[in-house]
Amino acid sequence: MSPFESSPTRSKQGILITGGAGFIGSHLVDFLLARGDRIVVLDDFNSFYDPAIKRQNVLAHLKHATYTLVEGDLRDPIKVSESFSHGPFDAVIHLAAMAGVRPSLEQPAYYMDVNVNGTQVLLDHIISNKVNRFVFGSSSSVYGNRSSEEFLESDRVDEPLSPYAASKAAGELLCYAAHHTHNLPIVCLRFFTVFGPRQRPDLAIHKFCRLIDQNKPIEVFGDGHSKRDYTYVDDIISGIIASLNYDLPGYDIINLGRSDPIELIEMIHILESALGKSAKLIHKEMQIGDMPYTYASIAKAKQVLNYTPKTSFQNGIKQFVDWYKQTSLVRS
Repeated sequence: MSPFESSPTRSKQGILITGGAGFIGSHLVDFLLARGDRIVVLDDFNSFYDPAIKRQNVLAHLKHATYTLVEGDLRDPIKVSESFSHGPFDAVIHLAAMAGVRPSLEQPAYYMDVNVNGTQVLLDHIISNKVNRFVFGSSSSVYGNRSSEEFLESDRVDEPLSPYAASKAAGELLCYAAHHTHNLPIVCLRFFTVFGPRQRPDLAIHKFCRLIDQNKPIEVFGDGHSKRDYTYVDDIISGIIASLNYDLPGYDIINLGRSDPIELIEMIHILESALGKSAKLIHKEMQIGDMPYTYASIAKAKQVLNYTPKTSFQNGIKQFVDWYKQTSLVRS
């Protein structure tokens, strides 16, 4: 059975999602509410990008009787405790984080505080509330500077290129320590460049789309031949859903990607085609912290999660552009 199919005999679950008002989180909530689960979301609606976008993401969710929104900071034990008061929970899915490689270069201590200390606060509550499963949203950035081979879950991840990457690697280590000391079942999912409707406005596809649409120049860092394993959001959601119920060995790390890297310049051309407009390019030097290449091995995900990405990059871009054209809030 596909993770997107709900069995009529499946028992409903109680699930706490941090960052559930964001891009990936709100899509996940859409699916879980549709299948009848009881959802509690903890989100602080911070100003990293326009909070009105996240408010829009949760409007439909607030109409569900099985949905509860707690507004608060992940680092605040009182707010985390309030979230757990709406339990019990079968699982906690941790998607809240300060995101972005380049901003983390400017605020490294803040990124560590939120992403590392915040994760520990959450783990403390998970352990005391005896939750059955913890799903940690990690990142392909933990792999660091690599060449053309596929990234394997068994690869070393001790050379991060940015504070953000370091914070995600540290989060995985915190997860392992919690598993080892408290026998907490944990799976860390390494997401590879997620895109689709509701994507954050600071990310390349969304930012480039907006600039092309407004006939403004795009800054291209490097020669345009850097590659990313862009993964459509629905495929990421299918992997998260599958991770909730598979035979977890205790602690696990799994890549979720499309395993088909796309060059930056090709991504721009596909955006141009979808928008029916030409991009104006300004080439600049590669920036510190950027990974030149990402490429997910998804053999493990296929084996243990029955994970098979279904959306091609071209189709995903079309769906993103269709959403962008219909959403005035993100076009300004």
